[in-house]
Amino acid sequence: MDSQPGSRQNVPESRRLQGYWNDGLGHAALRSAQVLLVLLLVSVGVYALTQVTLVVIPLLLALILAAAIAPFVNWLRRKGWPGALATGTSFLLLLAVFGGLVTGIVFAVRSEWSTLVDQAVAGFDELYSMVQDGPFAFDDSVISDARDSVLEFATSSSVGNGAIAGISAAGSFATGFVLMAVVLFFFLKDGDKIWSFILRWFRGERREKAALAGARTMEVLGGYVRGTAIVAAVDAVCIGAALFILGVPLALPLAVIVFVGAFIPLVGATAAGVLAALIALVANGPVVALIVVIVIIAVNQLEGNFLQPVVMGRTLSIHALVILLALTAGTILAGIIGAILSVPIAAVGWAVIKVWIGEDTGDPEEVAEVASPEQDKDLDAAEKGSTGAGRAGD
Repeated sequence: MDSQPGSRQNVPESRRLQGYWNDGLGHAALRSAQVLLVLLLVSVGVYALTQVTLVVIPLLLALILAAAIAPFVNWLRRKGWPGALATGTSFLLLLAVFGGLVTGIVFAVRSEWSTLVDQAVAGFDELYSMVQDGPFAFDDSVISDARDSVLEFATSSSVGNGAIAGISAAGSFATGFVLMAVVLFFFLKDGDKIWSFILRWFRGERREKAALAGARTMEVLGGYVRGTAIVAAVDAVCIGAALFILGVPLALPLAVIVFVGAFIPLVGATAAGVLAALIALVANGPVVALIVVIVIIAVNQLEGNFLQPVVMGRTLSIHALVILLALTAGTILAGIIGAILSVPIAAVGWAVIKVWIGEDTGDPEEVAEVASPEQDKDLDAAEKGSTGAGRAGD
């Protein structure tokens, strides 16, 4: 029997194939292919960045430090300081504070590191014996293996003197620090020109969104660093004072570890508190150790319910699960530096996403200011001036 006009057999093959992509399953397949392609590009990009960590990490650290100190530079300029003098003064002051802080931390912890390890191991053993004598049964092999692994790591060459003793590690550290200092100086000196050059690739509404996203990035990074430093200082002072009053040995190194650990949300402060409690347990007994635990819990509650909301504001407005996943990914990719940088990067990513999807539209005056083409004109004038000077020199 002849096929009727308009039947399936008379439909051209190209239209028939196209029909497979027009239904729900076809749309899902196209979307899945797009997602897989994006994930592939992101994976390749992340892998490429992990191969040049000597460049990427100093660049990120310089950007974060520049965001933290930029308000001080702008304040000096508003007070009438010349731009070069304000930048140079802020740069030298930041290097002095940063270098002094790192030096103090290294000397405070390094001189007492072996004692800290011994006290912590003794505290763990005492806690282990208390657990064994308790009413609940635990697998001794699992606990012993965990203890041996932690002890092996703490006493290995990767911790303490051996961590930076090698020529290669010392050279990489020095190179990264010098690169970070140079990049930081240019970020403070020519940050507006660099950002204006990047914005020249955008037009119209995309330019406004890109400019607002950049402003939010600097706000999030600067607020995160300043807020975390304040919270870390409060934690270190409160816990260190409690340890000193209770007569716990190594109070100063423990306070320093609390300060450094506070820069790793959720995990760092808890780990430092556990270390302090173990040392108090072996040196002062269970009563003092219990008091130390209560102090640490009280400080954590103060931080979570008061300090973080007041000091940080909306800077870190991301869920704790996202922070935990970011910490895990950052630690896997770049170790302790990755753990420190992962949270601000995640916060910046969320701020940029909110701007790009239209959830954060910003104040109209703010958008007009950050997206103003006046900076482009200044940049064009500077480029023409430098070109003219070069021709005149020729």
